[in-house]
Amino acid sequence: MSIASYLEALPLSEIATSEGPPRDSVPFIGYPRQHPSEKGKLLLIYDPLGTSPSILEFRIEDVAHIDELHSAVTQAGEGVPLVKLWIRRGAHGVIMEPFQVSDPVQFADKREELRARFSKAYSRPSGLGAAP
Repeated sequence: MSIASYLEALPLSEIATSEGPPRDSVPFIGYPRQHPSEKGKLLLIYDPLGTSPSILEFRIEDVAHIDELHSAVTQAGEGVPLVKLWIRRGAHGVIMEPFQVSDPVQFADKREELRARFSKAYSRPSGLGAAP
């Protein structure tokens, strides 16, 4: 598997979704990517232009709806298309946590930070979450 496979765009048109955001789902905003080795999964780069982006993994069958959002622009002028993925409530996702290679391995331990970010995003009055 080459590293280039991580950079493939996710064909969002192939994901079957509902007519509108279902009530029994939770939104996540980010930059979707094709999973490099499992066609039934996708990666979502949460807060792709922020100071601490995170990689979330979901099963495609758990995506209930997709809203295409604006594109963010990097400092180099490249467009980063953002989407709001509505994930079925009760589905399981994976957060990939960064670590430093050393002896012993040192984890960034971003779990508490991510909990706080997600809690803020979903406690807003609109209930639609916050942009990363």
